[in-house]
Amino acid sequence: MPRAGLDRAAVVAAAAVLADEVGLANVTMGSVAERVGVRAPSLYKHVGGQADITRRVATLALTELGDALRDALQGRAGREALAAAARTIRAYVVEHPGRYAATTVPPDDPAAGARVFDSLAAALAGYRLEPGGAVHRMRLLRTLFHGFALLEVAGGFQLDTDVDESFEWIIGFVDRGLRT
Repeated sequence: MPRAGLDRAAVVAAAAVLADEVGLANVTMGSVAERVGVRAPSLYKHVGGQADITRRVATLALTELGDALRDALQGRAGREALAAAARTIRAYVVEHPGRYAATTVPPDDPAAGARVFDSLAAALAGYRLEPGGAVHRMRLLRTLFHGFALLEVAGGFQLDTDVDESFEWIIGFVDRGLRT
C-alpha cells in the first residue's frame, strides 16, 4: 500500500529538488526514496523507474520555465521581450541547475517543451523577420542562453570581465542581428 500523501507529483518534486542540490546525474531511485521516506521499490507504485523520473523532472522544469517565460514576456516586444526571455532562462538555470539539466532529454509530456518554444516565438514576434526559419531562430535563442547559463553555473567564466556585462552584450548583439 502506498504511503499516505505520497503520489507521483510528490516523487517528481522531490527528485527535482534533489537534482538541484546534488546534480541530476546523482539522482537515483534510492536517493529519491530516501528523500520521500520510503524504500526504493515503493517508488515503482508512482513512477516507472529512473528514466521515467528524469522525463518527468524534464516536464516539470519545462513547465516551470514556460510559465516563467510567459509571465516575463507579458506586455513586452522587441529587444525588451528578447532581454526578458534571456534573463528568465538564465535565472531559471542558475536557480534550478539540476532540474534544468533534465530538459535535454525528451519530457514525458511534449506540450511542456512547446510552452518554452511558444514563449520564444512570442519574444521574436516584435521583430520584422522574413517568413520561415522561425524554428531556427528559436533554437538559436535557446542554445545561446542555455549555453551561457550552463557555463555560468559550471563556473566556466574565469576571465575578469563581468559576467553580467557579457550577458547584456550578447542580448544587444542578438537584438541587432534580429533587426538587420
